[in-house]
Amino acid sequence: MSTTQLSVNREATRRRILLTLKKYSYLIAMVPLLLPPLLLAAGQATDLVNLFSWGVPVVVFGIIPVLDMLLGKDSLNPDEETDVPRMVGERFYKAITLGWVAGFAALLVWSMLELASGTFSLVGSIGWIVSIGIVGGLGINVAHELIHKDEKLETRAGGFLLSLVCYAGFKVEHLRGHHVHVSTPEDASSSRYNQSLYNFLPQAYMRNFLNAWKLEAERLQRKGHKALSWRNELIWWYSISALALAGFTIAFGWLGAVFFLGQSFIAFTLLEIVNYLEHYGLHRRKLENGRYERTGPEHSWNSNYFLTNVFLFHLQRHSDHHAWAKRRYQILRHHDIAPQLPAGYSAMIVLAMFPPLWRRVMNPRVEAYYEGEEHQLV
Repeated sequence: MSTTQLSVNREATRRRILLTLKKYSYLIAMVPLLLPPLLLAAGQATDLVNLFSWGVPVVVFGIIPVLDMLLGKDSLNPDEETDVPRMVGERFYKAITLGWVAGFAALLVWSMLELASGTFSLVGSIGWIVSIGIVGGLGINVAHELIHKDEKLETRAGGFLLSLVCYAGFKVEHLRGHHVHVSTPEDASSSRYNQSLYNFLPQAYMRNFLNAWKLEAERLQRKGHKALSWRNELIWWYSISALALAGFTIAFGWLGAVFFLGQSFIAFTLLEIVNYLEHYGLHRRKLENGRYERTGPEHSWNSNYFLTNVFLFHLQRHSDHHAWAKRRYQILRHHDIAPQLPAGYSAMIVLAMFPPLWRRVMNPRVEAYYEGEEHQLV
């Protein structure tokens, strides 16, 4: 065997070992479901239950960014010929995402029971709702993975999870709106250069909700059906949200309604903050024929920090996802052409909440990206 062949074989073996280790690292993505009960147990053991009720945001936005920096980055890509076919066929990856849906539904009921038991003070109750809402926001990321797939079980599981946080319109608008118009002025989920998070959020809430109904109505009209009919999938998904709200309200009174709506608001707000940072300031160039250039890896911000990537099912390899939307999370790739965020999503979410700091960090990166094409900065 030649030296070259030996080197190639060693590299293939190394890559396969690393991919196997990474495979089981995705179990870290299940940690958010365990955080509330673990934090509650810690709070009860230390008699600091109201303090520990705020533990999820501390872990997600405080501890994880630090661990990101300590553990470093991961730019390993699977080999398209040898690794990808095998990884796509492994049920392990699908089982985690589907299991996440069942786990979150159970967590939601258990969390409400704990809240109704009188465990928390007012401040502790607010922290508990915020914590469960953040877990729900991470769940929307799981739903995002599922709704992009062709299998009915996965797409329906994704829709169900979105219904549990009152954001079912995402299933329609994200696929038929965002992925079509991403990084153009027509997209409500693509933030503009110099736009603050607090200017972006109200527009995103409203435009995405309305656009989902518009897109579903257009789909039904093309098939000769009325928009307000049983064929409208949004009616089905929002009916599940309404039934869940009714169930929590009947079982727990006004507190049940506040809990369900509160955690939903936190969850879909976290989603929209992530949308804000994923495409900030990036634009697909308009061609001479009036159309926009094809979506490529260069139209989304990426981050290769290992921990947050396994924590979020590779969401931070967003460039590859937008260029090839059907690729499963485990085979998403790093692209050198993709613009890179200076930190993982957890840290960038916190930074986005402070617009002056956000602009100070991100605007120079956007300007460098469009150097020589400053007219794109609109």
